[in-house]
Formats: sequence, structure tokens, C-alpha cells
Amino acid sequence: MTAKKLTTALIGLMIAMASQAADLKVGIIGLDTSHVVAFTELLNDAGRKNHIPGAKVVAAFRGGSQDIESSRSRLDQYTKDLQDKFGVKIVPSIEELCNEVDAILLESVDGRPHLEQVRPVFKAGKPVFIDKPLAGTLKDAIEIVRLAKESKVPCFSASSYRFYDSLVEVKNTKVGEVRSVLSYGPAHLEEHHPDMYWYGVHPTEALYTILGTGCKTVARVHTTDTDVIVGSWSNGRTGTLIGLRTGATPNKVIVFGNKGVAEQKTSGDYAPLVREIVRFFQTGIAPVSLDETLEMFAFMEAADESKRQEGKPVALEDVLKKNGG
Repeated sequence: MTAKKLTTALIGLMIAMASQAADLKVGIIGLDTSHVVAFTELLNDAGRKNHIPGAKVVAAFRGGSQDIESSRSRLDQYTKDLQDKFGVKIVPSIEELCNEVDAILLESVDGRPHLEQVRPVFKAGKPVFIDKPLAGTLKDAIEIVRLAKESKVPCFSASSYRFYDSLVEVKNTKVGEVRSVLSYGPAHLEEHHPDMYWYGVHPTEALYTILGTGCKTVARVHTTDTDVIVGSWSNGRTGTLIGLRTGATPNKVIVFGNKGVAEQKTSGDYAPLVREIVRFFQTGIAPVSLDETLEMFAFMEAADESKRQEGKPVALEDVLKKNGG
């Protein structure tokens, strides 16, 4: 074998070994959302057209919330799907789950238990993705961020909307200096969560994908069918969120710049988010900062406070301080 062929063979072997080394074992907390099946299919089914290599779901903790119908009614079926279709092992505790895997997907559809569910994950030092909503209250969200930073365990949370190819395209479109952004999408309510946390987090995430941090005040107009929430950002920028609850609930972002307008053309799917999650598990580098995510939840909490005050503007700084931030 020539030196050149030997070098080529060694490179190929190194690539193969790196590929195997990158096959992370992933555990899931909470089997009461369609995300657990969708994400597992993308990771575990190598025959899928949009299969994402590098990680596989191998174990899970059921979780579940009996006082939320969409959790209670789907938990058994999603658990069965993971076991029967993918051979996922169901374990009795989060501590045991952490012992069996390299990284965690915290998928519980209910944001309220997220703080207690993530504590043993931070203690075990496992990188964790926390699906929306980050928490069930702003106070809990603040505590999750504090614990993540204190433990120095890689952690991030995001809606799939942020990584839709169509939204990334809009973000990268040259419109000059961005002056205003309109984001509309679903905002269905759930009685145990602040209004926008349940589904309004999606169009909120899209709004922040374009504008980033820097919102100062929020004002909200609320009706049975619709919410209109206007945020005032630094440098005179504005962000408007329209939350839809009845009839069709499409999602779209429109960006207004001083040199043009960019409009999102299509929706998207979960694959770009799962790809980012795997990269995060491999590198420990989050694609979205916890500080930005926390500001998003302060934005939504300020919107709730504005509703309670009949549409008066509410400062994000005030709701953060009120909740221990």
C-alpha cells in the first residue's frame, strides 16, 4: 500500500471512528407531547429522508400531568410508540435516566414541572434541551436560568419556529435597518399557564428571532379570539405579535426595514430544530442564549400584566424584579 493510500485509509478510519463517537445516547423526560415521537423518528430512523445522525433516543421517563387533558390523554400512546417502534427503555426516575444517557430532552408538555425535573439533570451534569415552554411561571424560568449558570451545565430552550428554513431566509434578507417586525401565529390558551406560554410562545420566539433582546415595554389588547401585543425595543424598533385562537391559525413573520420589506413565504418542520439540538449536545454551545429566552418569557409575562391593567404599557424590568430576576 502506498503512503497516499495509507493516509487515505487512515483518514477514512478516523472519520468512521468520529462518527461512531458522535452517536450520543439521548434520554427523554416527559412522554406527553407529539414532539417525543417526531424527534425520535428523526434521530433513530436512519431510513428517513431527513434523518439526523449523531444521536439516538435510548431511554425515557414517562412524566405526565393528570390535570391537563392533552397530557393525560396522550401519555400512554406515546409511551407505547417509543417502546414498540424504537425499543426505547422506560425508566422509573429521572436520576436513573441520567445514569443511562449522555444528554437529555426535557419534553414535558406542561411547563410547571420543568424546574423540578431539570434539577437532577443539572446535578448529573448532562446537557439538556428544554422544550417550550421553558417553565410554567416567570419565577420558575428565572430559577432554571440561575441553576443552569450556577452548575455550568449546557442548556437551551427554543421553539421550532426559530429554525424554520423560511424564517432563517427572512432573517438573512437585506432590508436595511430593521424598524419593525410583525409576527402572527397560534395563541391557544391553557388554564394552568400564563396566556402566551402555551402556544403564543411560538410567534413570540419568531419575533425575537428577528429583533433579538432589548424590549423595554409591552402593551396588549385582548379579545376572545385574538391578542395584539406591541413591544417597544431599543433604538425605536417595535415588534407586534398577533395571537390567533379560533379558526385558521397560520404563522408568518414580516420584517420592515428602511430599505425594504421581507415576508416569510412558508412554514417549516422539526428537522432544523433537532439538527441544532444534536449539534448543541455535541459541542455544548447553545444556539440561543438563556438570557434571550428569559427576556422572551418576561415579554409574555408583561403582556399578561398589561391585560390585567386593561392595556397599559408594562416594563419588562418591573416584571423581572417582581419575580426575583
